[in-house]
Amino acid sequence: MKRFLSVFFVLLFVFSAIAQEKYTIQQYLSIRSAGSPALSPDGKRLLYLTNVTGTSQIWMIDLPSGAPKQITNYDDNVGFVRFSPKGDGAVFGKARGGDENTQFFWMKADGTGIKELTSSPKIRHNFGDWSADGSKIYYASNKRNPQFFDIYAMNVADGKEELLYQYDGSNSFAAASDDGSKIIVSRSGIELSLDNNLYLVDVKTKAETLLTPHEGSAEFENVNFITNDEIEFTTNDKREFMSLARMPLEAKQMRVLSDSEWDIDSIRISRKNKIKAQVVNREGFSELDIYKPKKIGKESVKLPAQGIVGGLNFSEDGKILAFSFVSSKYNSDIWLYDTEKKSLTQVTKSDRAGIAHESFREPHLIKYKTFDGREIPAWYYLPVKSFYDKKTDSFVIQGDKYSEKPNNQNKIATNNEVLKYFPVIVNVHGGPEGQERPGFNPLYQYYLSRGYAILATNVRGSTGYGKTFTHLDDVRKREDSVKDLAYSVEWLKTSGGADPKRIAVMGGSYGGYMTMAAITLYPDLFAAAVNTVGIVNWETFLKNTSGYRRRQREVEYGMLDKDIEFLRSISPIAKVDKIKTPLFVIHGKNDPRVPYTEAEQVVKALRDRKAIVEYKLFDDEGHGISKLKNRLELYPLVADFLDKYMK
Repeated sequence: MKRFLSVFFVLLFVFSAIAQEKYTIQQYLSIRSAGSPALSPDGKRLLYLTNVTGTSQIWMIDLPSGAPKQITNYDDNVGFVRFSPKGDGAVFGKARGGDENTQFFWMKADGTGIKELTSSPKIRHNFGDWSADGSKIYYASNKRNPQFFDIYAMNVADGKEELLYQYDGSNSFAAASDDGSKIIVSRSGIELSLDNNLYLVDVKTKAETLLTPHEGSAEFENVNFITNDEIEFTTNDKREFMSLARMPLEAKQMRVLSDSEWDIDSIRISRKNKIKAQVVNREGFSELDIYKPKKIGKESVKLPAQGIVGGLNFSEDGKILAFSFVSSKYNSDIWLYDTEKKSLTQVTKSDRAGIAHESFREPHLIKYKTFDGREIPAWYYLPVKSFYDKKTDSFVIQGDKYSEKPNNQNKIATNNEVLKYFPVIVNVHGGPEGQERPGFNPLYQYYLSRGYAILATNVRGSTGYGKTFTHLDDVRKREDSVKDLAYSVEWLKTSGGADPKRIAVMGGSYGGYMTMAAITLYPDLFAAAVNTVGIVNWETFLKNTSGYRRRQREVEYGMLDKDIEFLRSISPIAKVDKIKTPLFVIHGKNDPRVPYTEAEQVVKALRDRKAIVEYKLFDDEGHGISKLKNRLELYPLVADFLDKYMK
């Protein structure tokens, strides 16, 4: 009994110390992450990306227990790295200043001998894959015409480039047969959003064959050659969720293997032995399963916690699977799964900048009803010293309890009956074809440590909840998603313990548009707003975004030649006179997606009105603020801004 009490009081002391510890925003922003694993074919060497230096660079580890070694050290982020199937080297990609015009580089297997494969800074290159023999790479490029992407192959030994497929459209490389005689090309639709087709291309004759004729919007992704004459892929054609399908290329008839209840996120198949790893997105959390030839059923991998799996990469024989894992409490790291021993090993251990792991907060999945009776999923993070008590169905705030009442007169009842409410930040993801998932967000954790709650919403238009839900905000239904935001505030006030006078809204990219739309359509709801690289004027956005993106975006948002009056009517810039909310605007000058002139418009309009607006423009950033030096400069300003108007 004495031993039990001693342990209890030690634990109590530890958790009390954690709760009282104050960490700086610089510490939270200095938390590192690792991802994008690339295994050598023999499984004895790992390349990966980590932001230890402030930008994402390539590091290397000799497995099983070598010391990490830095390979690249650029001012700009490295976007990807892939080992050659021969194991003699790797290809990686890097753009400049956030402009997204990725160029390719080659390096030897030990990280030396780096050389440029492409050197056209005004041309974008989208990496596809290696050929099975490791002699060349496949990719898409808009070098012929800035508005369109064609498919190329390059011999890495001499840099010789070959045009494999040309078509005036948004084409991407999907897969190649092991013998190199066939490739699969994916082309986005021009009439509907989240719609594409797969085409079989004969490499020798350049003849194309449509594989996936369909009606309505449908996606065909995660293409793999099972043999030289059969492919496997995922699709939501005639169904709500991305499901597994196969197709013999000669018959061209699709056979659905499993009608999934949730989206299959990703699939990876080893080059030899054809062992398959499959990730399912269930309510935002990943499920990782292994399938082996001639074995019935699946082998489920027990993950470190509920979280998100990405970057699947096999050794050639399929014995070792590398992947990244992240959750709300685990910053992203690389893990290895031994498919024979069925064992899981953590390879990288990214630094947490002295912040106690136990201090990180996990969200609660909540669903609230919106204007049309639909349920909107969201992740609700409670601040430090608060938690949800399942036994009493209540939120506990610093020892006091908040309970839902049958008459919806919800309140936080304290010991002395003084009402106490949360300040809350409502966050909206970008996309709109995106999904807020419970990954690691250092800014969330910082705001939580400062006493803010966070409601991270998945308003209509989000992916992960079925095709119907994803298309509920298309074109003329755009502002229905903004109504969902307004109803989130109602839930916060009646069921979430929020202080009605201390609710902020923020988001990036399309989430930036949602932020701006929210404070123009509902000017009295929010105490503060933060718009990062957001759209404020649909007309100028569509005219000035990168040429290849315009048509892709018009099928989602509306056509300039058909819907111009509607687009003008829903642009936040048209309602700028309604803004009462203090606003912080953030942008990167090299943004190829949402040009920085969107920010300039709204800042000028608000300053002309003497409204409250703060503005930060970074000359060396693109669609988002990614460099550590810039984040360290920016986010203390944002935190001060929120404190000023929220506390």
